[in-house]
Amino acid sequence: MRRTTSLAAFAAFLLAAGASHAAEWSDAAISWRHGDAFREPFNPKRISKDIFALTYASGYKYGSNFFNIDLLQSDHNDPASLTQKSGAQEAYVVYRNTTDIGKVLDRELSYGYVKGVGATIGFDWNTKNDVGYNSRKRMLVLGPTLMWDVPGFLNTSILLLRESNAPSGAFPPISQVTGRYTYDTHPMLSASWGVPVADGWSFEGYLNFIAAKGRDEVGNGTGAETHLDMELMYDIGRHFNQPKNRFRLGVEYEFWNNKFGNTERTTGNQGQRASTPMVRAEYHF
Repeated sequence: MRRTTSLAAFAAFLLAAGASHAAEWSDAAISWRHGDAFREPFNPKRISKDIFALTYASGYKYGSNFFNIDLLQSDHNDPASLTQKSGAQEAYVVYRNTTDIGKVLDRELSYGYVKGVGATIGFDWNTKNDVGYNSRKRMLVLGPTLMWDVPGFLNTSILLLRESNAPSGAFPPISQVTGRYTYDTHPMLSASWGVPVADGWSFEGYLNFIAAKGRDEVGNGTGAETHLDMELMYDIGRHFNQPKNRFRLGVEYEFWNNKFGNTERTTGNQGQRASTPMVRAEYHF
């Protein structure tokens, strides 16, 4: 797992470095966040996690890029294996590219509060070592995006998701799964934002409504999923003669219902829903 996460972090660094040559603007950051109320499907316990992240966003002539890798470390309530007391480790990677169609066509595509129309493509990728599931998610996303005329930014998208997984766990029925399983193609309504709310303060986050994706790898029906992650951040570096938004501190909140499509019925109401407050710190460079 350590080798996998190191390779992922190195790949993220290369992507950020290469993309910066063509960027009209860019922002790179490392961050840490911590919460004590995470949940995992089929696990009845509250889980504490430390999450370290590398984030890179940039804008170029025809659109924007977003890349993020989270490295998640659970406590003993989400064990790495039957023989280990240490917690599970996970790497989760997200990449999105949004092409501004108006800029490509060299014409203004705006109406009312909509300032632009785009096309978004990207992927999610994860790997996790835990006692029950050992996720190996692979997902491609594609769909239209509206860019709204607000301070900062607000984008909304309707994306088609093509997702697969290859879990391997110690207990049935996951222990009986072999090979990679592909779910039904399904839609997601997604919103992401970063809006200044006061001097030095910013409200940021995303909200995803994800439709059910058919049967899972063991034949259970999946449910519609809601995933909200939002943060209120303060530019504390301004008090120490640092550039704008160099050091930021704040609070974060995550709500996740029917995590990964697991429902109350299929999990016995264990771990499929989480409401998790967090503290967060960022350094931008």
